[in-house]
Amino acid sequence: MNATTAEPELRLQETLGDADGEPARRLLMIVNPFATTVSDRLRNLVVYALRGSYEVDAVDTERRDHATELCREAAAEGYDAVVAFGGDGTVNEAANGLVGSGTPLTCLPGGRANVYCRMLGIPADVVDATEHLLSLADVWRTRLVDLGRAGDRHFLFSSGVGLDAEVVQHVDAHPQLKARLGEYYYAWVAATTFSRRYLLRPPRLEASLGDGEDGVAGATVLVQNATPYTYFGDRGVEMAEGARLDSGNLAGLVLKRTSPLDIPTISWRALSSRRRVADHRQVLGFSEQTAIRVRSLDDRPLPLQVDGDYIGSVDEVEFSVAPRALYVLA
Repeated sequence: MNATTAEPELRLQETLGDADGEPARRLLMIVNPFATTVSDRLRNLVVYALRGSYEVDAVDTERRDHATELCREAAAEGYDAVVAFGGDGTVNEAANGLVGSGTPLTCLPGGRANVYCRMLGIPADVVDATEHLLSLADVWRTRLVDLGRAGDRHFLFSSGVGLDAEVVQHVDAHPQLKARLGEYYYAWVAATTFSRRYLLRPPRLEASLGDGEDGVAGATVLVQNATPYTYFGDRGVEMAEGARLDSGNLAGLVLKRTSPLDIPTISWRALSSRRRVADHRQVLGFSEQTAIRVRSLDDRPLPLQVDGDYIGSVDEVEFSVAPRALYVLA
């Protein structure tokens, strides 16, 4: 047992009480056993705690997109809710399986950033999040939220084409370093990827907004369904502005060029509480959009990420919004 998981396991043991009364609702808990802070012991303790108020079935994911398959089955079998226990990638897969159904999604934090948990108001600490979920048994609160779409893949809060997606691709290839170093590993990979791929001959793309304006050439596009874009530790990284989980539209930005002068100042603005990324001279910010089309200008496939997971490369992708597409429990 490592230090990352030992403390929440001990705290969960301390909070377990006698389970009185009949479970009111059926939950399917989908667990990513490879997530940063998930262990077998922690998984078992969480299940045992939840069974004080719910009937709980727990299934581990075994491969990419397995959570999507499990969620489709859960909706068909009439579960009252699905609990995604893992990082944002696990929650994204679960949402793709539940979109358009009446089965609500909730989550327990098992990754490093746990962006969607925080957006929904779920505590980022697994013990506090478990207690929060137990409290919902008596005040069952569900609501409809929007999802973004990148091609035929839904996303919860953010998607990107270009530099950020390429960084995610390299980070995902080294899960142990990702788990151990977290956001600092992302920062190091971003710096090395930028110096190797985006200084001399960066990929070129064009973003066309849905209002019919001429396309904007650039090197990276970020699209958000909500804010913040991600977290650096406890600090929200603010990139695009204007999108909310219930706004019915998307916001984003186009990074028009990548130079050694621009990237540090953009990064500083993203972490600043006083400066806006959209005010940078090499950034075009947009909001209140329902369709954004991005295509390669130089025949090089563009890396694509959704909610912090690399999902492949594309020559062209259209971003859109699916209003009120997902029930959430939080």
